[in-house]
Amino acid sequence: MEMEFTLKPVNTSYNTAILLPEENKIITSRSLPEIIVKSPFIEANTESVSLSHLKSKNVIPVFTKDNEITLSHQEFIETAISAIATIFPNEPIDTPEIRVSHQIKGRTPDALHIAAKDLGEHQRTSYFERMAFIIRVPGITETINGNKLALTIGGVRAYNTENLYNKKTYEKFKFFIGFQNMVCCNLCISTDGYQNEIRAMSHLDLEAKMLQTLAEYKAQEHLNSMKNLLNNSLSERDFAQIIGKSRLYNYLPKKEKSVIPELLLNDGHINTVAKDYYQDESFCRNANGDISMWEFYNLLTGSNKTSYIDTFLERGVNAFDFSQGISNALSDSNSNYSWFLS
Repeated sequence: MEMEFTLKPVNTSYNTAILLPEENKIITSRSLPEIIVKSPFIEANTESVSLSHLKSKNVIPVFTKDNEITLSHQEFIETAISAIATIFPNEPIDTPEIRVSHQIKGRTPDALHIAAKDLGEHQRTSYFERMAFIIRVPGITETINGNKLALTIGGVRAYNTENLYNKKTYEKFKFFIGFQNMVCCNLCISTDGYQNEIRAMSHLDLEAKMLQTLAEYKAQEHLNSMKNLLNNSLSERDFAQIIGKSRLYNYLPKKEKSVIPELLLNDGHINTVAKDYYQDESFCRNANGDISMWEFYNLLTGSNKTSYIDTFLERGVNAFDFSQGISNALSDSNSNYSWFLS
């Protein structure tokens, strides 16, 4: 049975700002019906691993000049779990969904002269250069246009952004709180809930900055903004115009491009959006060719699943900003986004 629920404060200085006004309540289900995951939140060249696999099967990179250890992928995830438990002390959370890519292989010293095909399991070492994870809070949900959205927290770590050949310094992490559309498993992330670069020296430093991000996130405002996308629709002509202009965007002269709002999706993403306009089971056009801005937004986030891990979150945030901008431009010809419709 579902009941109305408002987030309650706990004894911490970080979470007071996340409280929702009494009149704006997110639905929570204390019986916690199972959330069915139909597809990964990101695909591209990633594979799924468990937290236990990261902890038991992967070596941890170090900064080579002083041999200081890095904050590992598993420590990043466990720190996020601790932060979530602080902000949502009474809410159960799902098992982390973890995707990795760019495996870095090695071998132990005793296997120096052994052929690759003859290596034993104990002689192989590896870690993943890039990792993304999400953790759902299944008791905090909302429904938009029949789509169930679950509150979701996650992050990205990419060792390729670190200078591991130097001495230990601040390490960089990407972190977010938003919602996941469980119809398609697309992530819905806004600028308000996203930190493009958290710099941390320790897990305590990292957790403090995670707590601040979670506390400052305005869940109801984000939900209201997504609901408002239902108020506007694109005609088939408008949609075709956006697709065409989006393909031109990356080839604009630098001066012209600088005055147009940024679009981070590339031609491959735009091709997927065009195809799904006709073929997507949940978000395709209606009988007369129109498509709501909510459906258009989900076509953008769906196409973003093919992004590499290290660009995935930025493009997800940009998809939301772009959808809002186009929605506003439908009624305001002076908007900078009107370039995509003209």
